[in-house]
Amino acid sequence: MPAGDTPVIVLGVRRSGTTLLRVMLDRNPVLAVPDESYFVPQLARRHRGTVEPASFVDDLRRLPTLAEWGLSSDAVAARLRPGMTTGEAIASVFAAYAAERGKPRWGDKTPLYMQHLPLLERLFPKASFVHLIRDGRDAALSFLSVPRGIMTEGWGHPADAAGFACQWATEVRAARALGGRVGPGRYLELRYEALVADPAGELRRTCSFVGLEYDEAMLGYVGRTESARKEHQQRLNEPPRVGVRDWSTEMPVADRQAFEAVAGDLLTELGYPATERGHDGRRLATYRAKTAGWRAVGAVTQRSPLWRRRHARLT
Repeated sequence: MPAGDTPVIVLGVRRSGTTLLRVMLDRNPVLAVPDESYFVPQLARRHRGTVEPASFVDDLRRLPTLAEWGLSSDAVAARLRPGMTTGEAIASVFAAYAAERGKPRWGDKTPLYMQHLPLLERLFPKASFVHLIRDGRDAALSFLSVPRGIMTEGWGHPADAAGFACQWATEVRAARALGGRVGPGRYLELRYEALVADPAGELRRTCSFVGLEYDEAMLGYVGRTESARKEHQQRLNEPPRVGVRDWSTEMPVADRQAFEAVAGDLLTELGYPATERGHDGRRLATYRAKTAGWRAVGAVTQRSPLWRRRHARLT
């Protein structure tokens, strides 16, 4: 199959090391993985079935992501044709980004899409999924330490350890379920702890899985990526190292107990040590119901004429 038809999609809960993995993969000479895209669910909701190119490009001109990527809508328009499926049209955006960097393959890393995995599965039926898992308590420490106003805060933004545990458990289980559906030929599970301990080894394993040749340049990202300029991504200015976060010494006991009361069973299932093997089904069910409701409201809004009224043309 053509290389451009086999995208590499990095999955992972926020603060699980997915940006680190992204910048490493993006330095491969064959693969381009831009910063978070955010637009996939919006475009998929607005353009269902086959795509009318002019209408699709009109929506592209309203997306701030393209400007942030330095990608013109005209570069995408040149790749569109009548009768394209929604997935093919959206893939054309990423393919145009990759082509401008002289690369035949593209990827994506947007943690928001952990809430939209069936959509990714449907849009990109040949994609390879690389799921990076981090001990949820370390991810919670990292997430909760980020000052307010730095990260995008949408609906469901966790406010405490238990809230983050709901998101972590829900999204990790959803990604593993995706892996069960698409099979081991399209789903690879990595651990953050292994990636920082042996980056070259884990990158070689990832490259082998997605059909890329490993390149030493993939480890040369330190201080050479735009993402490192973001206040909450300063770790990219130093080589990966073990022990950046340690829940066992840094996490308050009450927070650890709250997290494990929600997701202790999943921690244990994944091989992470946990004092409690909790599974707060009621709290998880409430979280999942709320997030499903929020997504439904967002879908209705994005399909309506209000979307264009709220999103003026940027180009």
